[in-house]
Amino acid sequence: MPPDSAAADQPGEAHFRALESLYAAAPINQLFPSRLEIVEPGFARIHFRVDERVHHAAGAAHGTSYFKMLDDAAFYAANSLVSEHFLLTTAFNLFFTRPIHGGDVIAEGRWISGRRRVLVAEARLIDADGEEAARGSGTFMRSRIPLAELPGYRLP
Repeated sequence: MPPDSAAADQPGEAHFRALESLYAAAPINQLFPSRLEIVEPGFARIHFRVDERVHHAAGAAHGTSYFKMLDDAAFYAANSLVSEHFLLTTAFNLFFTRPIHGGDVIAEGRWISGRRRVLVAEARLIDADGEEAARGSGTFMRSRIPLAELPGYRLP
């Protein structure tokens, strides 16, 4: 369980739903149809489907799909703990463990450490067979961009 945060940064269900709305409104997700689900503080899931539209020449998902979903899952796991500002990815390491040819895939992101300026989170991709296909970890820094000013961030 994440440690207590400052009084101004006490995220809850309303913040989680607003982040899900922000994710859905991002133009990039027109290219990568997917759905964000923030399960609890510090834990996020992204549901998506791999098909031939994201394949490379050898018939499996291109690495851009892996990166996008892993980065997003880790990012939103971290940003679920920060209700005032948008985070920025400052570094991300990715490890491919098996190709994904198609089917429903889940990216699971978990916050690992940090709460003040830099947060660390990791994520893994689970393919349609229930096998891990990739994992990654990243660092995310608080920006000066208020979440409340972003189009799509709508508190219920």
